[in-house]
Amino acid sequence: MDKIPSFTIDHTKLLPGVYVSRIDDVNGTKITTYDIRLKKPNVEPCMNIAAAHTLEHIIATYLRNDPEWKDKIIYWGPMGCLTGFYLIVKDLHECKEIGALMIKAFDFAANFNDVVPGTDAKSCGTYLMHNLDYARYEAKKYSDILKTNPCYEYPSL
Repeated sequence: MDKIPSFTIDHTKLLPGVYVSRIDDVNGTKITTYDIRLKKPNVEPCMNIAAAHTLEHIIATYLRNDPEWKDKIIYWGPMGCLTGFYLIVKDLHECKEIGALMIKAFDFAANFNDVVPGTDAKSCGTYLMHNLDYARYEAKKYSDILKTNPCYEYPSL
């Protein structure tokens, strides 16, 4: 089988930040997938799964309620390796624009002090697996990184 494009990226050179992962054309509409990389792969420990789950809930809710972005968001979810998230949006957007959005979203998560959205048995398949304190820690750490240099291009193998 052919390697899929994401397996042609040199993960030993990835830094935390925002990357344009791919751009697809769906019936004339550009769909852009962003790699929202929180961790340096194979160097830093991956995200705690409960913290990643909590960030998924908080940031998905934030993005889908943002007046400017809510109609552009297609998907927000964790990578299987737990080193980041994928953000899929309608249209083409400059990486710095997505970086600014991620700073706002992660600042929101870092300061979130309420009941995590969707954390009951009717709303979530694993509603007990959340860790707000650890999610806030990861959000603050990532937001601080983005404020220095949010955007990178993928290093190839």
